[in-house]
Amino acid sequence: MMVEKSVKALGSAAKNTAIGLGILILTSFVAIYGMNTFLDEPVYEDYCPGLGEVAVYEDAQACEDAGGKWRDYRKADFEKEISPTGGWCDVNYYCAQDYEAEREAYSKLLFLVSIPFGLIIIALGTFVFSLSSVGVGIMLGGVYTLIYGAAGYWRYGENWMRFTIS
Repeated sequence: MMVEKSVKALGSAAKNTAIGLGILILTSFVAIYGMNTFLDEPVYEDYCPGLGEVAVYEDAQACEDAGGKWRDYRKADFEKEISPTGGWCDVNYYCAQDYEAEREAYSKLLFLVSIPFGLIIIALGTFVFSLSSVGVGIMLGGVYTLIYGAAGYWRYGENWMRFTIS
């Protein structure tokens, strides 16, 4: 009799855990895809078209005329003589900077949207749903939404912001 109750309780706990994990995943998907529906993520190819194209520039002037930035080779030990030009052309330098600036702005906006959205989801899971496995799954989905927003902005944030987030 006691063993039957223990097995039933264990089965019920496993079922509740599975339901909670399923709701965590679904809540996270809805939150993330919902935010990405309304926030346009920058695409690298929109800023630096022709990514697969290769061109050789012999000197700094030709590189800069093509819209690139000339990079001098640093002193290093090479087994072979590398090139009499003494550098290489980073043709994506300026467009990559524009992309990175737009990416930072997008990540900050995503962070600022995900914080209240995640907190609302956590509050819904806490106060609205009486079934514990559903409430816990929704709360964990809210926590994941917070982590998703914070992780995207982490590399751009200042130390005080990272401290506040963590």
